[in-house]
Amino acid sequence: MNKDFFTRSYPATRMRRLRSKSSLRRLVAEHCIRIEDLILPVFLCEGTGVRNPVTSMPGVERFSVDIAIDAIREAVDLGILVVALFPQVETSQRDNNGSLATDSNNLVCRALREIRASNINISVMCDVALDPYTNHGHDGILRDGRISNDETIEILVRQALVQAEAGCDIIAPSDMMDGRIGRIRNALEEHGYHDVCIMSYAAKYASTLYAPFREAIGSDAHLRGDKRTYQMNPANSDEALWEIALDIQEGADMVMVKPGMLYLDIVHRVREHFNVPTFAYQVSGEYAMLRNGIDAGCVDESIIEESLLAFKRAGADGILTYFAKDIARGLNSTSTIRG
Repeated sequence: MNKDFFTRSYPATRMRRLRSKSSLRRLVAEHCIRIEDLILPVFLCEGTGVRNPVTSMPGVERFSVDIAIDAIREAVDLGILVVALFPQVETSQRDNNGSLATDSNNLVCRALREIRASNINISVMCDVALDPYTNHGHDGILRDGRISNDETIEILVRQALVQAEAGCDIIAPSDMMDGRIGRIRNALEEHGYHDVCIMSYAAKYASTLYAPFREAIGSDAHLRGDKRTYQMNPANSDEALWEIALDIQEGADMVMVKPGMLYLDIVHRVREHFNVPTFAYQVSGEYAMLRNGIDAGCVDESIIEESLLAFKRAGADGILTYFAKDIARGLNSTSTIRG
């Protein structure tokens, strides 16, 4: 500890001096939230002119592609730089192997092409995993009750390639299969997608906080069993460093910790240990708890800002959050949030 902490004393040092005015508090704030820190998740659904509410996530909707374009334009107008696309796939289109994931005419690829055709100046991030597309709700191919790691990777590689071809800027594998980052990176290089980034869901924990998301993409009704054989044990933190190290070595440009709020210690360890672009996901369950608490009058809406500042203190460079538009609107009126 810095020896200066032990040589300063009251009243020469009054810690409250720098808290006495808003201008002073903002002047000496150690961390702040910027619009550039925010990634907005966008749920897609089939149809035209469709916007369906996600029941377990008040204020969040699924959009058909045409309506999603309008929602993304609004995000751009607010200053948001990146959106992340997640599809709700009809039951009739799901199978054991998640085959639709590799179809260049699937919902995500159609949305990507429409975004590019509309000349919207935004970067797009796409989830690479099979859970929206499988009839069992898992992130990989199910064989005799177990997820087949290497077979799954073959499909994930093809999924990443069709997304890159359609115009994806950031491939985001969230499946937690071993070795998939290296295979995806090699495939992108071999096919000339040298500038397509990979943001790996490198430390993704087996959490109950994903339940509202599973409703949003329609996999909740399909999931058989749990995902603990491939998502991480919430009891472990050193294991996260191994996962991160392997994904960086295999070619990840950025890494993510998921969930966020309950795993800020992991965010901090990753940022301190590797010093690479580190992101965290304020997941659907975290959003729902905060939103419902606000709506019930249990907490003030400023809890949104407070929660995101916690991400920044922990070391996150950016945050995926369903509150992105709310925060962006506030930032457009106040410049930055600094406590």
